[in-house]
Amino acid sequence: MPLTIDAHQHFWDLSLPFNYGWLDAPLNAPIRRDFLPEHLEPLIRKVGVDQTIFVQTQHDVAENRWALGLAERHDFIAGVVGWVDLASPQCEEQILEFKDHPKFVGVRHVTQDEPDDDFIVRADVVRGLKVLEKHGVPFDLLFYVKHLRHVPRLAALLPDLPLVIDHLAKPHIKDHRTDDWLPAFRAAAACPNVHCKLSGMITEGDWARWTAEDLKPYVHAALELFGPERLMFGSDWPVCELAGTYSQVFEALQDALGPLSDTERGHIFGGTAARFYRLDADSRIRS
Repeated sequence: MPLTIDAHQHFWDLSLPFNYGWLDAPLNAPIRRDFLPEHLEPLIRKVGVDQTIFVQTQHDVAENRWALGLAERHDFIAGVVGWVDLASPQCEEQILEFKDHPKFVGVRHVTQDEPDDDFIVRADVVRGLKVLEKHGVPFDLLFYVKHLRHVPRLAALLPDLPLVIDHLAKPHIKDHRTDDWLPAFRAAAACPNVHCKLSGMITEGDWARWTAEDLKPYVHAALELFGPERLMFGSDWPVCELAGTYSQVFEALQDALGPLSDTERGHIFGGTAARFYRLDADSRIRS
């Protein structure tokens, strides 16, 4: 039977020489500690998740090497979405180091933190994205709502590059707003090479009072616009721990989705991620 896949989680080790500066913010104090595979595995087993996709936190190829080492030692880590310097002349050289590793499955850049709102459509960055397209390496779009307007242009410039919007582009769930998000989200969904992760939602809500009901307008819009075949579940663990447990994230999405067929749920909870990240066919079947 198909595997259940969490398409978006992170690890960090504060003893490593990486930039974990964002964890210094007072609100992030609860997650300012190590989060490693041995901490995640019992959580995914409890809810029936079989495999996960690690997603980068660093603009540093050294994190790729570290995460791939973890994936080699822990079978449940099905893939690593790493980082390369898209704006650098060394972009292709960096991709070539990693692309043939069986668990290197994609690239992400923390676009949301770039001071230039148009960073992702700069000519030098688009050249880097064309390198990913050339080598068949998918790209995660870590956007805020204000960046969604770039998706149709990127999708047109890079028609053969699989793109996925992380966290629905972080709509303003706490404020129950859709007006500033939905038009651009709809335009993004019209692009056939664009997918979306149903992830990162509870931390966009009221950390102390969110409910699955708060998520429903956003989840239902994603279902209507993308369809289950282009949606994938992601926990955003351990960031989610700021607002809820791994189990609460998993159960809230099940609730917010409402009545779906087994086939539709199979896409969202594994099938889409396996196709998008081109996971080995053998890893999609539970023996």
